[in-house]
Amino acid sequence: MIQRTRHVLEFPGGYTRTTGPVIGRFLTELRDRRLVGVRTATGRTLVPPLEYDPDTGDAVTGEFVEVGPAGTVESWSWAGSPRAGHPLDRPFAWALIRLDGADTSLLHAVDAGDVRAMRPSLRVRPRWRAERTGHVTDIECFVPEVTAMTAPVRVEYTVTPGLALARFLSGIARGVFLGSRCGTCGKVYVPYRLSCPECGVAVTEEVELPDTGTVTTFAINNLPDPRAPEVPFVSAYVLLDGADIPMIVLIGGIPAHEVREGMRVRAVWAPESGRGPSMDSVRWFAPTGEPDEEV
Repeated sequence: MIQRTRHVLEFPGGYTRTTGPVIGRFLTELRDRRLVGVRTATGRTLVPPLEYDPDTGDAVTGEFVEVGPAGTVESWSWAGSPRAGHPLDRPFAWALIRLDGADTSLLHAVDAGDVRAMRPSLRVRPRWRAERTGHVTDIECFVPEVTAMTAPVRVEYTVTPGLALARFLSGIARGVFLGSRCGTCGKVYVPYRLSCPECGVAVTEEVELPDTGTVTTFAINNLPDPRAPEVPFVSAYVLLDGADIPMIVLIGGIPAHEVREGMRVRAVWAPESGRGPSMDSVRWFAPTGEPDEEV
């Protein structure tokens, strides 16, 4: 039987090497929270700096150039399960970062918070350690630049319905959609209107419409809405049967990706005891199961 034995290779006290004038300058600048590269005879800026030009083998010029501190991610690999020796104790990315002003890339950690935040061309900046010793780990990691912010938005207002809206909402309280028919062009408008927008004449004929209709167009919404049954949810224009213009409503009772134009729907009303002169009395519209209509 083959026996397995565990071996450890270790340099007691750590492996020590001299840095020389090029790498030493780079690490000294890191200690002072600066990033520098070294210029080659052909004008390229190497970061991290090398003592010799990798293209020609010639010694670098010794001219140091400050770069960054921001840079751009060129490629990356996600570390979903950090190990003991990794720079962060949470998932992060190893990334090749081209610092502004550099012609080569620096390998370092990016604390993006989520793998979905990582992408080539992501702009990042260094997060420095409070105590620095002149080592590449003086940069704790890089973090994405701030490109978006979330601000709470809330507006409270009171609506006083006019004659037309009040009449429409009175029907909603009874579980009925009220529209009005123009005596000149014959078009039926819902919600209820007092004048025809096409003919410009007063509308006096009231029409009671069914609570069924057809989806004419829709949008899938991914932001929470207290009125919506779930997220993502669908807001849609529904043409009630007998009407000539659609009204905007919520769609429920079906996964958002299955909603389609031409789908037949019916209003889902709040319980009769909970209805009032408000669109909250209509919870949403749900599919009827009928064949789709052409729109």
